[in-house]
Amino acid sequence: MSRELLTNDRAKNAEIAQLFIEQGYVVVKNAFSAEQIKQLSGLVTAFHQAWLTNNQDFYQIKAVNSAYLTSIQYLNQSQRLALLQFIGCHTLMKNVRAVLGDTACFMNSQLFFNPLNPKQKNYWHRDPQYHLTLEQQKQALCGPQVIHFRVPLVDEIGLELVPGSHKRWDNPQQLNVRLEQNGAHNYDDLTDGKIIPLNVGDILIFSANILHRGLYSAERLAFDVLFCEPDVELLDFVKADCLPQQADLHLIEDAGAYQNTMAFTSQC
Repeated sequence: MSRELLTNDRAKNAEIAQLFIEQGYVVVKNAFSAEQIKQLSGLVTAFHQAWLTNNQDFYQIKAVNSAYLTSIQYLNQSQRLALLQFIGCHTLMKNVRAVLGDTACFMNSQLFFNPLNPKQKNYWHRDPQYHLTLEQQKQALCGPQVIHFRVPLVDEIGLELVPGSHKRWDNPQQLNVRLEQNGAHNYDDLTDGKIIPLNVGDILIFSANILHRGLYSAERLAFDVLFCEPDVELLDFVKADCLPQQADLHLIEDAGAYQNTMAFTSQC
């Protein structure tokens, strides 16, 4: 690689890192080629169809996402390796490193889709609210970080979020809506909400702490990969069968985040 290209990469990484620090999110446009997205779509569709077979009741009631796509449960060995290779490709990992550095750890993968019921409401939330107290949620704003890297598989309305809320606690309106208190609903509009439309090939990088909600639309299918800083409590969420086999690491372009997770969890 030429010195000029290296300089451009460093400048781009610095820009992404700075925008993330300030806003809590960054959109990287046209990151993936059509061929990369086509391959990913095939893998995700295979997972989704198998997942639906086992989770019809949940899907019928309220499901809008699934998780652990790289586990051994729904994909065969070759499909699973292909998905692990996609996550560990240079295209994605250079953006992961830009935000989290070389110590980034692979944490999980998720798939987001429309609810079966078109009248089902979306909901404002911060990811940690489902396992932390309010006081712990405040503390989580200071780190360690969990970050989503979202790859849309169709053009979609995307996500609505509150810029800067990844490091700023809720104002009274936001807290009432998020927690559905004082007569508010978690699907009510927020005055500071910003809609982030996404196109096929983009990457949306956003903090798990940021106040956000998914936007359901005519089409919605987005693959999220979650990475985190090396923290024992965060990595406790990692499932061992979602990681690559040691013998397959050399088949992955950039296996650094997997190796970090495997090394850290082996010490716990």
